[in-house]
Amino acid sequence: MRISVSSDMDEPVARLLVAELRRRGHDVREHGALRPGADAQWAACSEAAAREVADGTADQAVVCCWTGTGASIAANKVPGVRAALCTDAATADGARRWNDANVLALSLRLTSEPVLREILDAWFRAEPSQDPEDRQNVARVGRLDAARTTA
Repeated sequence: MRISVSSDMDEPVARLLVAELRRRGHDVREHGALRPGADAQWAACSEAAAREVADGTADQAVVCCWTGTGASIAANKVPGVRAALCTDAATADGARRWNDANVLALSLRLTSEPVLREILDAWFRAEPSQDPEDRQNVARVGRLDAARTTA
């Protein structure tokens, strides 16, 4: 899977994230502080990673900042992106399952090595729900994106 990763800080957990994704066999593209010369501001690097998901050059993305909040806000401004800030495995599972999230947002401050692995396990194990109500909600979010881009 092609995964775009961004971080506004070159923190050990961000480097571990990249290494862990590669260890799992993913093709990783780095943004922000993870790539020399790139714009490391959380809004810019999160947008860059999210745009790759929206334009299809990445299957998913993981965006990181100190709290994860700014990264998730910036990513969610890109039409077609459904970013979820996840601090534990249960939230990651639910985000993929019920929200069909395609961008994972992580807190550099809160995410330890064991928690990171648990979140990634849950994220990649979960499949988007086929329940009609869940699909209707995801479709509604898509219509919100479409309305925003035509307004």
